[in-house]
Order: sequence, then structure tokens, then C-alpha cells
Amino acid sequence: MKKLPFSTHLPFSHSAFRSPSALPRRSCLLNSAMGFGSLALGALLQRDGYARDGGWAPPTGPPHSVPKAKSVIWLFMNGGLSHMESFDPKPMLTKYGGKTIAETPFAEAQDPKRLAIERLVVPDGNGNQRNLLYPLQVGFRKHGQSGIEVSDWFPHIAKHVDKLAIVRSMWTTDSNHGAQTQFHSGRHSNDGDFPNLGAWVHYGLGSLNENLPQYISIGNREYWNKRDGHYLGPAHDAVPMRIDPNNPLDFSRPEREFSRDAQKIGRELIGQLNSLRGAEYPHDPALAARVASYELAFRMQQSVPEVVDFSKETAETQELYGINNAHSKNFGMQLLAARRLVERGVRFIQIQHGAGGAGAWDAHGGLKANHANNSLAVDQPIGGLLEDLDRRGLLDDTLVVFATEFGRTPGSQGSDGRDHHIFGFSVWMAGGGLKRGIVHGATDEIGFHAAENRHYVTDIHATILKQLGLDSRQMEIPGRKRLDIDHGEPIHEIIA
Repeated sequence: MKKLPFSTHLPFSHSAFRSPSALPRRSCLLNSAMGFGSLALGALLQRDGYARDGGWAPPTGPPHSVPKAKSVIWLFMNGGLSHMESFDPKPMLTKYGGKTIAETPFAEAQDPKRLAIERLVVPDGNGNQRNLLYPLQVGFRKHGQSGIEVSDWFPHIAKHVDKLAIVRSMWTTDSNHGAQTQFHSGRHSNDGDFPNLGAWVHYGLGSLNENLPQYISIGNREYWNKRDGHYLGPAHDAVPMRIDPNNPLDFSRPEREFSRDAQKIGRELIGQLNSLRGAEYPHDPALAARVASYELAFRMQQSVPEVVDFSKETAETQELYGINNAHSKNFGMQLLAARRLVERGVRFIQIQHGAGGAGAWDAHGGLKANHANNSLAVDQPIGGLLEDLDRRGLLDDTLVVFATEFGRTPGSQGSDGRDHHIFGFSVWMAGGGLKRGIVHGATDEIGFHAAENRHYVTDIHATILKQLGLDSRQMEIPGRKRLDIDHGEPIHEIIA
């Protein structure tokens, strides 16, 4: 987006967008109202029904059912976290590590009809291909009253295992990192571009705080996972945010400074023009409300920097999130910002960890060091987020989701890595009216296939939407009928 050289400290004029004839006399003033305001403007026009080209007017009624959650914090581990070294322990891998599958009781995993044999094939050094199981690279311990086993790489999350609903039987179809997009949208990247879950939530629900964007993205995103709204329109893209109170949003500051007197003159002039328009159309009862709505762009400029200013947070809270530790500082700041956004009524906060290339968790080699280091970056902040939300009474109506695009193979790749694995992996959720301290679904004994209560990725979407009071089938767009699998099915077994 080209940066505009005007101040963002002016309210928007509804009437200029209402009547094309009004544009020439105000175009200069309206241009001066861009900047971060332009991000808000799309959503405001969309809400008011004036920007339907390339998008659809959102529903205006209440949720489809009584919601149990208000907000979602979506934590995504880019690259493919190994389910077997995190939340789905498989001791058989250690027992039979280094053996071919044929030498174990699990020979059926080689069945070509299961479409996964190639994911366990590695060279043996003599030009031959061998299927070798790779031992677990970390220990597991039971935690909490539930006694759920969690990897030793996640000790802070493990302290809160009694808050988690762990689903160990996920599957997907994209065996490369387009699976990141597939997890967010439910569709394979070869199918085209489709709205993601956050965009549907933004489309389906009204605002909880009109001083802030309702869909925010934090962290880097790759080009294949860069957009959100797609056919719903750009108004439903997430607003990207940085954890920097001096520059939290693109275009949130004017390119050059304007004096308070200049800002005051501009605002007063816009107000006078709007008053003239009101006199021209005295029977338009919505005019004043429309003018006020465009002033929200100005208020957002004031609200967003305050969210990422942690100066009023206690030292104990900052320590809880790991902000004082170099390895967890960045992610900790992102999660503390997420809690502050939820407190202020933001609906959907999407946080990407480890984007860049294929993703930081993509451990084709050196898995032990890779996952140990990445876990250090995210474990304490996530544990801190769960504790902080719970003690503030926010976890009951906030859904925290911990996801990754796929798991990793039970077999070795090279000498010390695991390849991509789409046939079985884990996701967990907490809060928002879900059961606590529960494991649902299972992979087989070596973590190869989701074998019990299998769930495609859109079942996670359907569960979240249900807890927010939304039914995806009631949000379908004319001419955009979705496949049944796009909607998914709520995982009723984990809903309280």
C-alpha cells in the first residue's frame, strides 16, 4: 500500500461516500483522513453497506445460538510441530527405534493403501531404502489431577494441563506448508483462495469495542497465508499489529507532523461540511450516526498504542509471560498484548510463531535442538497467558487455540529429523466453555495415523464457531455454497 502524506487526525465524512457529486469538493479533505484510518474505513463502510463491491454485507442479527465464548486467541506454530514430542507420547518409538517397521508389530503402517509409506522411507547408506522408526527425543511426565502426559519441553503449559482439551486425532491433506493456509481456511491451496476462520468470525459477529479492530494478526505471515477475507472482501482481513507503542500499525502516524491548530481547523471544517450536508438532507436520521462512525478511525489511533504499552503492567505479570528472558521476550510480549486486547473486547487475535520460509518448527534435521529452542520461546508465555486469563476471570469466555499445520513422521529423515506428516497430529484448546483436563481421539501406537475419533481441521473451526454462537451454514454467501467438509462438525465430546 502506498503511504499517504497526510494527517490521520481527521474524522471521516459519511456524506462524501454517500453521494458521488460531493466527492470533488471534499476529496482533498478525505484524502487527509487516510493512514490507519484507511484500515478502519473498509470495515466501517462494509458495516454501513456502502462497500459491497468485492465483498458482502455481514449479518446484522444476533448470534445463531447462545455463545459461551466472546473472543479467540489463535496460536499457530508454523512449520509442523511434532505431536510425538509434545502432546502425544509414543513410547513404542523408543522401544523399537532404529528398527524397520517390518521388524516391529506395526508392519501394517507400510500398507501403500494408507498413502503414507513414503514418509517413513530413508536411505540406509548403501543405496537401499529402509523404513526406520525414530526414537522419542524428549521425556514425558504426567501432570495435574488429570494425569495427562506432556513433553518435558513444555513444563509451563504442563502446569495448566487440567485446563486443556487436547485433540490427538487431527488430519489434513496438504503435505507441504500450504497446509498452513489449509488449517486456517479448511481448503487445500490448490483449490484457490478461501476466507479463513478469523475472517468468518469477523464477518459473523458485531463489535465488542468500536475503538479497536475486531480481527488482529500478530507475527510474520508467509505469502501463501497472507490474506484472510478473500471473497468476503478485504474488510474482513486481519489488521496487522506490531508490539511497539510508537509504531504498532502501518499508517498509524502521519508522514509529517501537523500542529494541533492545523488538526483542529481540519476537523472543524469537516464538521461544517457535514452540517451543510445534514441541512441538505434533514430527514436522514442516520446521518449523525454515520459521521460519528467514521470518527472511530481517529479513536483507534488513540486506543491501539495504549494496548501495547506495558508500563502499567506489574513486574510479576511481565515475568509471568517470560518477558524478562531473552528467549521468550518477543512471544511473551505478543501474548501479553493478546490478553490486553481480549480485555478490551477484541474478537479474534491470530498470533503466528516462527514464520519465515517453511516455518521455524520444520525439523527435517536436528529435531531435538530445533524443538527444544522453539519450545523455550513459546512455553512460558503460553503458560503465563493461561494463568493470567484464568485468574482474571477471562478464560471462561476466551478460547485459546494451540495449533500447527501438521505433525511429523514417526520415522526418521536423515539421521536426526522427521518429515512432514498429515495423517495424525495434535491440537489443543482451552477455555471458552470447553471441558478441562481432557484428551480426545488417538493416533495408533507409533503416532502414524489418527485412529480414534478422527477430525479434519474444520472440526476445530466448527467447535470454535459453536462456542461463539455461530453456525457456518447460516453464513453462506449467495453463489458461494461451501462443501460439507468446509463446515466441519463441532467436537461435542470436548464441549462442556
